[in-house]
Formats: sequence, structure tokens, C-alpha cells
Amino acid sequence: MSADGQMEEAKTTYREAMREALRDALSADDRVFLMGEDVGRYGGCFGVSLGLLEEFGPERIRDTPLSESAFVGAGIGAALAGMRPIVEIMTVNFSLLALDQILNNAATLLHMSGGQLPVPLVIRMTTGAGRQLAAQHSHSLEGWYAHIPGIRVLAPATIEDARHMLAPALADPDPVLIFEHGSLYNVSGELSPPAAPVDIDHATVRRPGTDISLITYGGSLSKALAAADELSTEGTSAEVVDLRTLRPLDNEAISATVARTHRAVIVDEAWRTGSLAAEISARIAEESFYELDAPVERVCSAEVPIPYARRLEEAALPQIADIVAAAHRAVG
Repeated sequence: MSADGQMEEAKTTYREAMREALRDALSADDRVFLMGEDVGRYGGCFGVSLGLLEEFGPERIRDTPLSESAFVGAGIGAALAGMRPIVEIMTVNFSLLALDQILNNAATLLHMSGGQLPVPLVIRMTTGAGRQLAAQHSHSLEGWYAHIPGIRVLAPATIEDARHMLAPALADPDPVLIFEHGSLYNVSGELSPPAAPVDIDHATVRRPGTDISLITYGGSLSKALAAADELSTEGTSAEVVDLRTLRPLDNEAISATVARTHRAVIVDEAWRTGSLAAEISARIAEESFYELDAPVERVCSAEVPIPYARRLEEAALPQIADIVAAAHRAVG
């Protein structure tokens, strides 16, 4: 705190912001506990939970066997029993081993029980590529989960969202999946005290613009902002929209940005076929068709398993130059 009593910004990283969010949640509510592979003694595969075992003990920070179906199922059971579990799955690719639990149990129990069995569960997992971890650790499958009714899907793209999205996620009576892009953990910056609770219902405009909308989320936000900077040097004003919540999508925000700029580029690290980018493009066509002055552009990953070799991995992923080229096509 400064001499005049004002809260000051603090230098931190995305990883540390997420750790502080976990610490706050564990301190505020005895029902909250963290469970997953290597979250305790090892401190988490990506170091997010480092030090929490020593602070809160093994009852609150629980290492699990390498069985995603088992420990996600245990988390569902704990939520049904009145606890507020946070389950960490090491990477999104491994979450497929628990897809039965997430889809057939967590997402459907409230419906199947006629409203009697809410499942207030939070599942965190790392997603995305760009770190040379090859095909079994690098895919972006958020769109698969955003397809499922009964869950909320969040993609914090900034340090502020990493720090402050967890609390409203834990307060949600439905299951919440939080996707943390692996390339963001080391990102550092200033963290301001929140003026208000983070809104997990709506997208946000990260950069206003008038000529074209760059719509994205998660690890692709920084690339979209960099592309907007490059476009501005050419005289093109790009608006950058961070979706933040992938289910439910903020239709009003998507329609509003298209109404302002009349052109759209959707940047999505997932594969193009059946992607979130495809869904957003369809919604723009359905709801904002007459606002468009050009076809919607999509910038997605190549339709291949993510390669290990760095140059091949970079070639497979959306890059700043790809976003700028798509904007050029749209602006004409």
C-alpha cells in the first residue's frame, strides 16, 4: 500500500497469480481442497501449487494416483457430498481419460436428478502448444468441452483473470473447467487490485478498434494484440476481443464487435474443422450477416497432430503473420 493509502500494483507471473488464487480459496473456505497428480510434494507439474502442501497439509493438497477417471470421479463425489474440490488434470490431452466422468456424470447429474444433485466442481488443466511437448501434451481441446451442456468453460488469458477467475468459478453451482494455456505460466506483469469481481459471463474488449475485429481467447490473445499493433502501423484499427468464457459464449459481445467494425478474424489454436472458430463464424452468419462487409476469416492450427520439432510446431500453429494476413484479406 502506498503512503496515501492506495493499493499498489504488484509484479507477478501468471503462475504465481494462479497460486495466489488457490491460496485465497483454500484460506477462505475449509470445504475447498486441491487434488491431482503431483500437486503436493512436487508442487504441480507446472509449479502452480508449489508450497501449498506445506501451508495447508495433505488433507487439503492431495496427491492422486495416475488415473484421471478415478480422481475426477472422486472430485465429483466430494462435490456431491458438499465439498468444493479443485481437480487439476496435468494436460488437456489426459483429460480424455476422464471424459466419461466429466460428460456422463459431472455435466448431467443435475439434469438426471431433476435438480437435486448440483456438482460444484472446478477442474483446472493446461492446454495448448508452443513448448515442444509433442502431440500427446499439446493440443487445444477446449472446443470439445464447450460443446457439452451442463458445464462452464473458462480460458483466462491474462494475469488478472488467472488471479481472480477461480473465486467465481468455485461459487458456481455447476461444474467449471478452467483451461490455462501452458505458454502463459511464465508471463509476468503488474497485477492491480480488482475494482470488482471478475465477470465470468461476458467477453471483454482488450483493445478498441474500428476497422476489423480480432476475436480470440487464451494463449492466442497476445498474438492477436501483437497483430493489432502491426496493423495499426499500416493504418488499420483492429479491435481485439477476449472471449474469456467459451461456454456459454457471449453472443452479444460478438455481435456488438462485428456491428462496430463490419469485419472479423477469429483466432483459435484448435483445429479448424469443428472448432470454436467454426461455431463463432456460424453465429456471426446467423445473427450479424448484414453487418459484414467481408467474409469471416479463421486462423487455426494445421490439421495435423502437433509436431515436436520447433519449426514444424511453429508452422502448425497460428502466428502473428497469419493473423495479419487474414486481416488484410478481410479489409481488402
